[in-house]
Amino acid sequence: MNTMLPVSAQDMRRATLLQIMHWLAIGRAQPQALSDVYQDAIERLNPALNAYTDVSVSLIQEQALAADRRRRDGVMGRLDGLPIAIKDNFDVAGVPTRAGMRRRTVVPEGDAHAVARLRASGAVLLGKTNMDEGALGLVTNNPFYGATHNPHRLGYTAGGSSGGAAAAVAAGMAVAAIGSDTLGSIRVPASYCGVYALKPTHGEISARGLVPAARRLDAVGLLARGVDDLTVLLQTLAGYDADDARSRRRRVAFQPPDWEPGNLRTGFLPDLAAVGVEPDVIDVFNNALSLLKGELGERRAVDFSDWDFARTRRAGLLLMEAEMLNTFADELADEAYPVSPGFRQMVDFAAKKSAADYVAADLVLDAATLKMRRLFAQVDVMVLPTTSQGAFPLDQPAPASQADLCSFASLAGCPAVSIPMGTLANGMPIGMQLVGARGSDLRLLELAAVCASSLDAEPAYPVEPPL
Repeated sequence: MNTMLPVSAQDMRRATLLQIMHWLAIGRAQPQALSDVYQDAIERLNPALNAYTDVSVSLIQEQALAADRRRRDGVMGRLDGLPIAIKDNFDVAGVPTRAGMRRRTVVPEGDAHAVARLRASGAVLLGKTNMDEGALGLVTNNPFYGATHNPHRLGYTAGGSSGGAAAAVAAGMAVAAIGSDTLGSIRVPASYCGVYALKPTHGEISARGLVPAARRLDAVGLLARGVDDLTVLLQTLAGYDADDARSRRRRVAFQPPDWEPGNLRTGFLPDLAAVGVEPDVIDVFNNALSLLKGELGERRAVDFSDWDFARTRRAGLLLMEAEMLNTFADELADEAYPVSPGFRQMVDFAAKKSAADYVAADLVLDAATLKMRRLFAQVDVMVLPTTSQGAFPLDQPAPASQADLCSFASLAGCPAVSIPMGTLANGMPIGMQLVGARGSDLRLLELAAVCASSLDAEPAYPVEPPL
């Protein structure tokens, strides 16, 4: 007979994935009760935050009951009973994949590869989260499904395009979430919402069943309230998929987490202000670095004088806009259900470009790959702010530089982790980004865990917005 006290609803919503796994293992929590807590949180908070666009109570209950039965029978998956949110550009069998578009109501017969992996591991899929129209944006202010609000302050952006997923995790409406990261769409909202995120090495997690934004850049991204949670999610979802042309087949396992901080070579941009980082962000970043003493080993300034962040971000965006002419051809042609003027303007920009313009943008990615090879011959890891600014009011124009600091890892196919590093003067969270060479995902996560511990970067607790 289990005499241990059950876990409170508040503690369940504040806990990391690993902590909840422990409570489930020792019987202090049960999948049905856990799902009830998160379902209640969604019902209370989502009307204000607008993180979810689709939630099926009956499906949540069905999955939770099945997880309860598996625990009684003793045959469980790695994430059995864990409530996880899915961005609305992933196929979930029987649920419309809208991808933030007005008329897109494709109902897939099967799951995306990452979703199928989650199901196989026993996760409880909570629902689909809000996103920018067509994933073409970094604000999650969708013209058809409304804006997602930052859980730390209503009226402020949660970032994008995975803003709904990040807000759900930060507000205690999901233990973790999967989203997509093409030019920073996982890391930007993680920075704004104060949660942890991983964009893996390109191709480590199959993108099959993810609505394409730019296939050469698209990555399945992970969001959680603890950095070690990201490792569990990565190991659950990663693996070769023969049906994904860009899936990565490793001849050897992930590079093991064996970096020695004392021997680490850490690279830094010599002048953050020169690349558009706001003074308040620089202050928080410098304060965080002052708390990380031996953890980062030898600190080296790296030469990025030949790298134009704005130009390279623009090249990646052109690839996205051009691919969306194909991905959303039906939506763009349907005058009865038009796309928004902003989306139309962006894809029309690509339509007016020539094949030579597209090739020139594609060559920027090759340059990023070569830059990455030279860079990681000199240093083991790059450390920089995740975003140049913090979250801003939804009624203000989005800064063009939102994805500048994220774009390099995307274009070069490198893994990147965002961890909370502190709060800005206005009280909003801001993230630190660690970027490593391709295949160094586990090493990067280990270093991120060390840094997060030294920064005492607690998981972002659920915020109860004033309703």
